[in-house]
Amino acid sequence: MPDLTVAFRELVIETPSWGYGDSGTRFGVFPQPGRPRDLGDKLDDAAEVHRLTGTAGAVALHFPWDAVDDYGALGAEIASRGLRAGAVNPNLFEDPEYKLGSVAHPNARVRERAIAHLRQCVRIAEQIGSDALSLWLADGTNYPGQDDLRERRRRLLDALSRVYAELPLDHELLIEYKFFEPAFYATDLADWGSALLACVRLGERARVLVDLGHHAQGANIEQIVALLSDEGRLGGFHFNNRKYADDDLIVGSVNPFELFLIFVELVAADRLPRLTIDQSHNVEPKVEAMVLSVVNIQEAYAKALRVDRKALVAAQRSGDVLGGHEALLEAFNADVRGDCAAARAALGAAPDPIEALRASGYAARAAVQRAKPKPRS
Repeated sequence: MPDLTVAFRELVIETPSWGYGDSGTRFGVFPQPGRPRDLGDKLDDAAEVHRLTGTAGAVALHFPWDAVDDYGALGAEIASRGLRAGAVNPNLFEDPEYKLGSVAHPNARVRERAIAHLRQCVRIAEQIGSDALSLWLADGTNYPGQDDLRERRRRLLDALSRVYAELPLDHELLIEYKFFEPAFYATDLADWGSALLACVRLGERARVLVDLGHHAQGANIEQIVALLSDEGRLGGFHFNNRKYADDDLIVGSVNPFELFLIFVELVAADRLPRLTIDQSHNVEPKVEAMVLSVVNIQEAYAKALRVDRKALVAAQRSGDVLGGHEALLEAFNADVRGDCAAARAALGAAPDPIEALRASGYAARAAVQRAKPKPRS
């Protein structure tokens, strides 16, 4: 197995600013003690996760949720915490005007408003030191005949082409897909194929982002990863876990074998794509949940690095069906917790991040401090 400390230095996991705040379901939101009062508190939480795990050195941001007056100052704030800016995520799904879509809306005025927001996010990314625009669209229709499906695709591609043309040359556009919700009849970017077609139309720096919760039950996500990676169009992930649909649960909490198999495919490529956690549920303590997700990713990665590739290839080429399967099981069943703890310690992080977090009193201090209004600077 490769040196895990070296491998962990190459493992950069972006945690999401939106994953630290209060969240819930359509039935209600449950406030938690110590919830962030503003973006600065969210950055503090992200920095704590990185301090404990050693591999969460970037924070993904969402706009206008994370809007500030001075984005140059925000970039400095991020760097001051030992972090860097991850992908910038535009919001094209909350404004009432987007009820019938944003960039695919039948009204040109609404489409122009959405394009203006995407352009604004490109400028924000430049100012804070981000190099990616990560786009998820809620656009779609609920009923047959509600809109022309071909025309919606043309509107979408026209809008994204205009935004792509304004991207700095060192930036990439990540296009996410989701097969349903909030649109229930036809989602404009419903699957990896429709996202890939859009990327091919746009250019080489447009790549597909895979969210693990955005697939039909039983979809073979690791095969999607292999295909997109082989085409050079795998831009990154939104890691979470689900039981039924887009549940946004802790990474690896329900199906750790699937997570391992995804990393088996990622390790087979030349380099890791952008890895972002996208979880925001309603009952778990946020910082601890984020730490656990990072640890689960580290362990899945470590197990994937243990796969005996020579034995695997030999079994595959000789038609040894169970031999290939057993080569994967051997790595998946290995106990890598000690190796991961040693690698984290070598990076200056905590051997046992969850234990260290609980012992540190960070959550209790945050609950006391954040119960008070934040002083004005």
